[in-house]
Amino acid sequence: MKQSKTFIPTLREVPADADVKSHKQLLRAGFIRQNASGIYSYLPLGRRVLANIEQIVREEMEAINAIELLMPAMQAAELWQESGRWEAYGPELMRLKDRHDRDFALGATHEEVITSLVRDEVKSYKKLPLSLYQIQTKFRDEKRPRFGLLRGREFIMKDAYSFHATRESLDETYDDMYRAYSNIFTRLGLNFRAVIADAGSIGGKGTHEFMVLSEIGEDTIAYSDSSDYAANIEMAEVVTQYTASDLPMNDIDKVATPDQKSIEEVSAFLNVPADNCIKTLVFNVDGELVVVLARGDHEINDIKLKNALEATSVELADEKDVLALIGANIGSIGPVKLPVDVKVVADKAIKSIRNGVAGANEDGFHYVNVNPERDFAVNDYLDIRFVQVGDPSPDGQGVIQFAEGIEVGHIFKLGTTYSEKMGATFLDDQGKAKPFIMGCYGIGVSRILAAVAEQFQDESGFTWPKQLAPYDVHLVPVNTKDEAQVSLADDLYSLLKSYRYDVLYDDRAERAGVKFADADLIGLPVRVTVGKKASEGLVEVKFRQTGESFEWQKEELIDRLNEFFRTN
Repeated sequence: MKQSKTFIPTLREVPADADVKSHKQLLRAGFIRQNASGIYSYLPLGRRVLANIEQIVREEMEAINAIELLMPAMQAAELWQESGRWEAYGPELMRLKDRHDRDFALGATHEEVITSLVRDEVKSYKKLPLSLYQIQTKFRDEKRPRFGLLRGREFIMKDAYSFHATRESLDETYDDMYRAYSNIFTRLGLNFRAVIADAGSIGGKGTHEFMVLSEIGEDTIAYSDSSDYAANIEMAEVVTQYTASDLPMNDIDKVATPDQKSIEEVSAFLNVPADNCIKTLVFNVDGELVVVLARGDHEINDIKLKNALEATSVELADEKDVLALIGANIGSIGPVKLPVDVKVVADKAIKSIRNGVAGANEDGFHYVNVNPERDFAVNDYLDIRFVQVGDPSPDGQGVIQFAEGIEVGHIFKLGTTYSEKMGATFLDDQGKAKPFIMGCYGIGVSRILAAVAEQFQDESGFTWPKQLAPYDVHLVPVNTKDEAQVSLADDLYSLLKSYRYDVLYDDRAERAGVKFADADLIGLPVRVTVGKKASEGLVEVKFRQTGESFEWQKEELIDRLNEFFRTN
């Protein structure tokens, strides 16, 4: 492709509204342009990188017998109402009406559509297992789009869905998808980890996220420093063994703590370590107010709490509801002398507290010498706190460390979550109707573009590896008014294309400095510069990632490039 004929609007200045490296470079190098907040156009270079990502995804999907299709972006509300997600999904679902006042949604995800499709077309276990996937634009009305392509309102996603007659079959496909995803991210050259995760609004149990390690990641990964264990911090199990003190239990006593509300304030005021204070919060759990306890130096994990209580919705109770239930404001509430019908759950660490501190359920007062079971009852002790750095790894190897990650893939075992609600059944080998057992597997294709852009760049621009680069070779004649240079460049352009190299030919009548700056910014793997030695058949070849440069004869160029692209 001749550069004068394509569309690559590079920028010299860093856009003021771009706050992460990938966003800045994708804008500067002319790969994307913003249309509205969280909505982008993919310009020719960006589209070519996306195509390379999609090709790798397709190859790995086809290797495990997943079949590509394409489903509608506009989905009928009735399907979402069948699954119960029309209201439950929340404001991120973009809703609209047609001219007949019928409700539709722009596809945030496609569980409902694929379930209805297979429900109508597959009737027998003989057609199972079946894995279908698509690569398509998705829409979610993000409250705060940010970080360019990492958090947008319109994005490109690969979503796959599998249908099974047995759990064992689902497990096999899940393992296949896990390996395929690992292959995809390895082939893309990404520094990633597969982590145990929460299913969120998708539903189902059994799920892994694939995280690219990055300092701008929105998710925290808890990983072992001595093994391959990794989990999203929301799901990382706490296996710490707590030992109760053998100190005698002192008599409980109520003390004044005026204006002392936080654990830090109370701890300092009473000169008691935070780990011997009891943090008491009230959560609204599916409409029921539940008192939740954790040690003062721990944080309650609402995802773990929701899963442990098998709840649909968990959120902190309103202050007025807490006051009505307990008779005290937040900051002075505690587990002692609660109303008899209030459910109390506690993190496992609470059981080991001896002569602790807790709110007295009276504004401005706390109890000291509080002891579990003697002074208050607990309905259940659960693992409901966030794991901390230095905690033992759940696999028994090493201790927990933290890293930041960008989620680029997520795989789920949905089970019968959707098929039961939507009446999607098949006839088994006994002729009985059974709900499909399902899996769901997503990859953020446009998010991967941002993740690789974040990883493959330096101070001058992108440093694309060959499997992702929009073109293989950047051919740059220094002076387009020099007949020898133009003649040799034209010959090389034809020769390279005949060997099936993708070539970006900078035929623009620009200064050499502008061409070289653009070449570094775009970041193709190889730059072939045709300069003053063109009449001798000599060109300069520079490799973008290493910065190495060589002077080669025209006749040896193809063999040398073939060797480079074979081995790199």
